[in-house]
Amino acid sequence: MENSTHQIIPENPLSRFLFNSSQAGWIWLIIRLYVGYAWVTSGWKKVTSDAWTGDKAGTALQGFVKGALAKAESGKDVTDWYAGFLESVVLPNAKVFGFMVAFGELLVGLGLILGLLTGIAAFFGGFMNASFLFAGTLSTNPILFILATWLVLAWKNAGWYGLDRWALPLLGTPWGRKSSTDTIKTKQL
Repeated sequence: MENSTHQIIPENPLSRFLFNSSQAGWIWLIIRLYVGYAWVTSGWKKVTSDAWTGDKAGTALQGFVKGALAKAESGKDVTDWYAGFLESVVLPNAKVFGFMVAFGELLVGLGLILGLLTGIAAFFGGFMNASFLFAGTLSTNPILFILATWLVLAWKNAGWYGLDRWALPLLGTPWGRKSSTDTIKTKQL
């Protein structure tokens, strides 16, 4: 009799190839480089701008937030809850958030281009894309969000042609690591 509460559902061949095969790494490399380049160029412009990280740090972000709040007041593109977050949290701390956005974009881009902690970099890139979308900015954010989501799903092999090929085996995964008691038991045998 089969246990009805626990069943393993087999993975289809296409998703097994895309998300588990090192051969699909070439597909993810192209996507990684595209998304990474978009983040690096955007982040570099901000990091080297006085309005983001220099003497006038935070002024660019204040302008962005004020534009989003104006959209919210006119009932366009920005929901009330996000406008409240922008007004009460981001705007008073625009300098800090300016640094976070600028260096966050740069680090996400570098992580994707180098293929280092690809899934984590893609997650934070997608998080920023979603934040920009909530603030009423379309631009390339929808496509970058979709591609970031795919990269998060492909975290195991998206960095195969990058530093993840060596970093992930060194770092391990929580389900692949031996606990210290397993190591002691193995040594005793």
